[in-house]
Amino acid sequence: MQEQSLLGFDGPKVSIGQFYGIEINDFAVTVAKTALWIAESQMLKETETIVNRDLDFLPLKSYANIVEGNALRIDWETVVPKDKLNYIMGNPPFVGARQKKDADEQKIDLRNIFENVSKAGNLDYVSCWYKKAVDIMFNTGIRAAFVSTNSITQGEQVSVLWPELLKKNICIDFAYRTFRWDNRGVDRSGNKIKTDKKMAAVHCVIIGFSAYNNKPKILYDNGNLKTVKHINAYLIDFDDVFVYSRSKPICNVPKMQYGNLCGNTENFILSEEQKNDILSKEPALSRYIKPYIGSEEYINGKTRYCFWLVDATPKDIVNSSELHRRVKNIKDYRSDPLKPEATQRKASVPHLFFSISQPKTNYILMPRTSSENRKYIPLGFVSPDIIASDACEIISETTLYHFGILTSNVHMAWMRTVCGRLKSDYRYSKDIVYNNFPWPNPTDEQKKKIEETAQAILDARALYPDCSLADLYDEVTMPPELRKAHQANDKAVMQAYGFPVKNDFTESMCVAELMKMYQELVKE
Repeated sequence: MQEQSLLGFDGPKVSIGQFYGIEINDFAVTVAKTALWIAESQMLKETETIVNRDLDFLPLKSYANIVEGNALRIDWETVVPKDKLNYIMGNPPFVGARQKKDADEQKIDLRNIFENVSKAGNLDYVSCWYKKAVDIMFNTGIRAAFVSTNSITQGEQVSVLWPELLKKNICIDFAYRTFRWDNRGVDRSGNKIKTDKKMAAVHCVIIGFSAYNNKPKILYDNGNLKTVKHINAYLIDFDDVFVYSRSKPICNVPKMQYGNLCGNTENFILSEEQKNDILSKEPALSRYIKPYIGSEEYINGKTRYCFWLVDATPKDIVNSSELHRRVKNIKDYRSDPLKPEATQRKASVPHLFFSISQPKTNYILMPRTSSENRKYIPLGFVSPDIIASDACEIISETTLYHFGILTSNVHMAWMRTVCGRLKSDYRYSKDIVYNNFPWPNPTDEQKKKIEETAQAILDARALYPDCSLADLYDEVTMPPELRKAHQANDKAVMQAYGFPVKNDFTESMCVAELMKMYQELVKE
């Protein structure tokens, strides 16, 4: 039966002549052509076996369909006419908005592709390929798919890029949510090939898109496949919602602000050794030296110090050779006419940090950067005698209730979806994450319960005074008392939102509900 079905075989329907490409590197162009030739010869050899017939495919024909050039400056229709194009595929360069090589050239590309688009300079370079693809796909049946850095589905980039793409009536057909790609191949046995350890892993997404259609969409997440009605730009099953940068909280909650920015690390910041050396010579300066913490110090239990001269008088500074020298250095630095105008203005107060936001009472410290391997960002209460750096976000005039909500799985689910990333680490943002977060409207009883579970978290931490927060929030070493306390807090917060407390209520379902609340809040 198989032989009979092949009697009408008149040759392969697919050839490398149907593949077109653009590559900026001349050597890579040659490699791509060679790879296509090898792939075609291998497939034709397999075809000979299947059809039990010799095929005349040698010598391989040369196709000039791989073009050398900058894909963002070439008119794609000069490479392949739109009416002959069915699929666009690729993995554009993984270069971040703050990490562009050949920055000037790539800024030009971004500016040309996203002409008149506000904040386009914050986009990753890969965004340009999405825009070029959407432009050529408009009003056609062309489909596209790219392997991309996951940053285009997170943080501020979502609200800059995706509204532009959706103007051309495209929709996401399928998506692989964030996965780790370490750029290493495998050998014949399936083992990873060892490479330079300095090669950083990249966190990627794969997004397939086409002109809008009502067909079911496919969402891949952590090895699981799910059929959904719609996939939005955050790669969750929900409507097209965009979380824009906001200067004030969308709900009636305490303001979050950046920690203190010193503006001259060399003269303000001290190591433990430097502090001890200074105090051995001028013990009276102890009143002006305070603990100084950022995300790194807070999470890992490290110690740094700073000169905090808010209450220092001119006489105090003049009478101390150490303070006078440092303050003079800061004044000279800020007075430099080559410095920005804002820096020069601060030369009139050289004894003060560049910007000051230090609370006078206990405050919540939120690390701006935290490992993706933690289920919870380790936030907590800090004394006003500890100076928070601008590597943290801080909230004054706050309560156990606010701490309980912010440390809950509900807030963490929101954060993981809308925050930006620093490499793979969470990059918490007050303007994107906190100010847009929909808070619940709990009853007095529910609020009291959250306060109790929040205190239980702090009590569980206190049982391990010799452990850093990094130790306590490592998923391998997290103490059972702390895990249990967080689980109780998660349950209390979910009940305050009216969310079902059961295992099949997934994180993406939670975020979808929060986005419904967000939509209602932005309408008001």
